[in-house]
Amino acid sequence: MKKLETSEIQRLSIEEFQNTRKNNFVIVLDDVRSLHNVGSTFRTADAFAAEKIYLCGITGTPPNREIQKTALGATESVIWEYADHTIDTIKKLKNQGYTIISIEQAHNSTFLQNFNIDIDKKYALVFGNEVFGVNADVVANSDICLEIPQFGTKHSLNVSVSVGIVCWHFINGQLKTTN
Repeated sequence: MKKLETSEIQRLSIEEFQNTRKNNFVIVLDDVRSLHNVGSTFRTADAFAAEKIYLCGITGTPPNREIQKTALGATESVIWEYADHTIDTIKKLKNQGYTIISIEQAHNSTFLQNFNIDIDKKYALVFGNEVFGVNADVVANSDICLEIPQFGTKHSLNVSVSVGIVCWHFINGQLKTTN
């Protein structure tokens, strides 16, 4: 086995990416305070061809040098929108036919591995603040809460790590369904 050189990797241009079919989910960041987590989410959204990112509340927005450090240009390829209040965003998305999914430890949450992706549905994946998680009013207005199983002492993952895990689950579920 030999590692690919950068020139051997089949990368889309920004224009090609913007014109390619996106996957059936958007990412909603609810009061995410770390600009590095925001930048990393942009990179993950690009990697998994998310439809869009919604940056809500205190979540930082591009252009921002700290976001760019981790986004590595993904703020140019991924469509994003800012909203003052996450609750308004999820109500709008619900009216557009999205299933609202908060990634949170909650009563009656579903473990991520037990959630089956319906390729005919559109999903809004909500990720919360690094300390407080997804706001309670957003959780209460969600259709589903998904929980990432954890086995250590912290029972807490970095927001950007959670985004990567959940997006991979959604892509993997779609690949299994279409293959």
